Amino acid sequence: MKRRTPPTLLEKFRVWLWPRRSWLRSSQYVTKRILRITATPHAVAAGVAAGAFTSFTPFMGLHFLLAALLAWMLRGNLIASALGTFVGNPLTFPLIWTATYKTGHWVLQSETVHLDAPPIATASAGIFSSIWQADWAGASAALSAVWYPVLYPMLVGGMLLGPLVAVPLYFITRRGALMFRESRRNKLMRKAAQLRDRAKSSLAERKKAGTGAQADAAQ
Repeated sequence: MKRRTPPTLLEKFRVWLWPRRSWLRSSQYVTKRILRITATPHAVAAGVAAGAFTSFTPFMGLHFLLAALLAWMLRGNLIASALGTFVGNPLTFPLIWTATYKTGHWVLQSETVHLDAPPIATASAGIFSSIWQADWAGASAALSAVWYPVLYPMLVGGMLLGPLVAVPLYFITRRGALMFRESRRNKLMRKAAQLRDRAKSSLAERKKAGTGAQADAAQ
């Protein structure tokens, strides 16, 4: 049934923060969608790994695009790459952002990282607002203000931590896709065998009935 009134911005934010299905059911749904994608196990696994990896980058709003580009380079499935970005969600983003920022800060050992830098959310809002208004100078200024203090350390940390999640997830997804297809193939074979047995049984009953009718006619 089609909804009469469109959802408000607050309702959209609430659903994004906490889906109606709950995070457990949403995760199960995404997993089933991934396993049912019509593509080779490598393509599915590479797409999911690409989506997971890009979730560790600080470029909010561009994860789908970056995941699709990386999946294309790896010969992965684009739909799987979009679903793979589910690794980054309101429950995991605080952990991802903290881990990537601290890891990048530790690797860089640079004084350019200041804790009094503008918050990433405020900076991102300023960047997107400037782009929306075609204020490229404002967008460049907002990006420059947050790049070295926050985004650059997060990017460096994401380049290190992303593969630690993406690579194992590739092999897990590939194995899961192979097992799912083997299970589905066996299920189809069992159904085909049942239909064949039913057909043989029905044919045997018809032959038996026909033989009995002939015997009765002969008497």
